[in-house]
Amino acid sequence: MHETHSPRASLTTADSRELITRKPGAAVREHVLGYRGFRFGARRPRCRLLVPDGVVKVMLGFGEPLRIADAVDPRQSVTGTSMINGLRATATLGEHTGQLSGVTVMLTPIAAFRFFGMPMAELAEHNLDPADLLGREAGRLLCRLAECRDWTSRFALLDGVFAARAQAGPECAPEVVWTWRRLGRTHGRIRVGDLATETGWSRRRLERRFREQIGLPPKQLAQVLRLQEALRLQDGGLPWAEAAALAGYYDQAHFARAFKDRVGCTPGRFGTRRASSKPGDPLDFLPDQVTSVLLAE
Repeated sequence: MHETHSPRASLTTADSRELITRKPGAAVREHVLGYRGFRFGARRPRCRLLVPDGVVKVMLGFGEPLRIADAVDPRQSVTGTSMINGLRATATLGEHTGQLSGVTVMLTPIAAFRFFGMPMAELAEHNLDPADLLGREAGRLLCRLAECRDWTSRFALLDGVFAARAQAGPECAPEVVWTWRRLGRTHGRIRVGDLATETGWSRRRLERRFREQIGLPPKQLAQVLRLQEALRLQDGGLPWAEAAALAGYYDQAHFARAFKDRVGCTPGRFGTRRASSKPGDPLDFLPDQVTSVLLAE
């Protein structure tokens, strides 16, 4: 397995940052998208805007808490050291004191349904304590991770934990898996009615089963995937208008409204924040997605 070490940056004599990313082992690579170990030691609070991305994240923290608020309606917030973040249709704000450490596991929604054995609709748009889903196993896992001597040991431990859970959990319906993959391949540019026809299910049945096993309805996930495609294209150098058109938005005005409804700011402000990020700052959880910008440090 390949391990990528991001450089440890000494911002001042009192500030430090360590980010380690790693691909999962072969036994869980079908379901686990990646691991991200982190350790921040900053003198000032940090705030990051996290864009909806179609990924379920399990954050297992060892120290200070993190506050997660809805970026469109910041009054909706939750604070915790560890969290399981379901699929979301809107962005969130992640805030902490500057002192934070732990590991984040990125899961497909298919994997989350299998690992947690619960309706994903109950996790969507929510940030839950791992103990709510895993019971006492969550506490034992956190202790074992904290006691590991290095990141390699932590990632190997997580490989074993998720491989074991994959053996025991329920499987998504083949029609749901096919629909989820079709949405991903088309970047959300396909009608729900066409998806239902191709699966042989009624639209109502597809929407109900998809929301149960993935979290969001197919139409909402399609909107998230179109947003991600526009962000990816713009981040690759295209102007916003061209990126929006290629991603399937009717016109620039349609894209601007949809962007603000999902992210809580204009595309221009988001792009400016991305451009002003420090060189080498790993903003994104996965290499093929645009997932965040740093708002304050």
